Amino acid sequence: MTKILHPKDFELETSTVRSFSRRWKWATHNSKYRWNWSPEVVRNLILRYSEEWDLLLDPMIWWWTTAIEAKLLNRNLIACDINPNALEITKKALDFECKTNAKIELKLNDTRSLKFLENESIDFILTHPPYSDIIKYSEWKIEKDLSNIRDIDKFCDEMEIAAKEYFRVLKPWKFCAILMGDTRRNKLYQPMAFKVMDRFLKAWFQLKENIIKVQHNCKATWFWVKKSQEANFLLIMHEHLFVFQKL
Repeated sequence: MTKILHPKDFELETSTVRSFSRRWKWATHNSKYRWNWSPEVVRNLILRYSEEWDLLLDPMIWWWTTAIEAKLLNRNLIACDINPNALEITKKALDFECKTNAKIELKLNDTRSLKFLENESIDFILTHPPYSDIIKYSEWKIEKDLSNIRDIDKFCDEMEIAAKEYFRVLKPWKFCAILMGDTRRNKLYQPMAFKVMDRFLKAWFQLKENIIKVQHNCKATWFWVKKSQEANFLLIMHEHLFVFQKL
């Protein structure tokens, strides 16, 4: 049993800039797997945009973070992923005791098709999609795994399909939060996050917030410090946390 179930001195964020220089470890959270999002980010989202016993959806759970926070904060959750390994790891991470009756359902599913969910049945959607092929999530074919899509416009096409499904299953006036980053191609900055944001707007969502999340301790980033000086380009050290609303 984990002794610390909640972060010490936690305060709800109130600005559009978030910087968590140290990732705290409570419950079964850890940073072993690259690309799982910070529990501080998820906790802020859940507390601000949902209520106890709401039904939440993370359509791309990756590694456990949303599930752990949902259990701790008394939110029911449907956690989906196309990677069975991600679901198995998440299941193990949920093996801790706390006073909650929250129901956490793990489901093998593609984020672009939520046919098992009825229209307007979800209270809050939150997820951390892959950023095109920046980090390979699996070796599966492109049509099965968004992280195998190198072409950014094609990646955005697939995210738009997912966004339309999110809009369909979300209740009116409720929120959908997406953490997205940018990249560089051929020495030029590629605003992938804003391209994805545009696709969510095309899927009838309205933009509630654009939060800048500062990135810390990126293993690959500091390798490029010298090259950034030599070749005159800036390191990308932020992500965009978009909060959309269904009106």
